[in-house]
Amino acid sequence: MRYLIASILLSSTPAAAWEATSDGPVCLLSHATEDAEVVVSFDPRNALPYAIDLARIGTQWGAAPVFVMRFDGSGPLTITTDRHRLSQGNERLTVTDRGFDNVLNGIAFNQIAIAMLGDDTTIIPLFGAAPEVEKFRSCVAAPSA
Repeated sequence: MRYLIASILLSSTPAAAWEATSDGPVCLLSHATEDAEVVVSFDPRNALPYAIDLARIGTQWGAAPVFVMRFDGSGPLTITTDRHRLSQGNERLTVTDRGFDNVLNGIAFNQIAIAMLGDDTTIIPLFGAAPEVEKFRSCVAAPSA
């Protein structure tokens, strides 16, 4: 039932495709909808090279001690952290870490991601993300010049 509801919600709003790109040594995986923008990045120059930025368009995230990202689909997964930070007037939430295999697997093997901070929820469609996740992983694995 939740897939049907998510499908109806997601089909009513146009969404840009997932896209893997690089900017010098930085690898990016991005996606945007009318309600949110998601950017996963890898920057080998940082101590915590992986980051995910979730921006809510025109809506602020509320403050909460734990951020949850639930992936629903063929490889369900739930990730939680208390190491998130808010910026840009609480419209952008960022999490950094040394590795993001769980996040990348969640994006590649599921149909939707549900980002939750307290009572605030943002749904991110994952359709078409798998090939771009593989491009992102290839970018990360490529030796930097």
